[in-house]
Amino acid sequence: MLHPLKITSTLADETRFSIYQYMLQEKDSFSVQNIADKFQIHPNVARLHLTKLNEIDVITSEYEKTGKGGRPGRKYKAVTNGIALTFPQRNYEELLSWVLEIIIELGEDANTIGKKICYKKGVEQIQSILSKRQRDKALISFDERVEIITEASSLIGYVPVILDKPEGKTIRFAVYNCPFHSQIEKHASLVCDLHESFLKGQFEYLFDVQEFAQIDSMIESCKYCTYRIDI
Repeated sequence: MLHPLKITSTLADETRFSIYQYMLQEKDSFSVQNIADKFQIHPNVARLHLTKLNEIDVITSEYEKTGKGGRPGRKYKAVTNGIALTFPQRNYEELLSWVLEIIIELGEDANTIGKKICYKKGVEQIQSILSKRQRDKALISFDERVEIITEASSLIGYVPVILDKPEGKTIRFAVYNCPFHSQIEKHASLVCDLHESFLKGQFEYLFDVQEFAQIDSMIESCKYCTYRIDI
């Protein structure tokens, strides 16, 4: 098992962390030259960053077979499940699996209670950010509301796009880094219901939401989970 300090020190480099975030978001394979061009760095520097990320198992690498002869190049891709750090070691993933199975066994009433709690947690997270900023929700602008919702899940990956329509504004965003990916295969429907309730809590606390709709889902083989929020 990798030592937590090796992981944290590797991701402490700002450029390296930005490369990792970019690879997570794009969900594609990249060559050293691809990364060098994107971040405007020398290929040798890009190779070093990719090697370091590969060493802590947040990305994978394999040789690309081109069929053209010569030495094959490496392709790198972000690992979907990511990594979890606790000091000292704690097994929260297994606990989460147990809780989800308990909810399923208890049936629809437990599911309803779970969604209610997750909605409340979404509200509380936004309230915490407003408190730290010493901001009054009633006095902040629309742009600051969007900034807050983005800050709330920078690692999960909200990518908001604001569309102006005659009837009002629409926010579209994509979750490119599902925080519960490890549980999706066994408990997809429940996990998505709970996470969506959490997101609704965040958005409905900040905006006058008319409709909150999921457009695409990773469990249906889409690249991202995408949502449309009419306000």
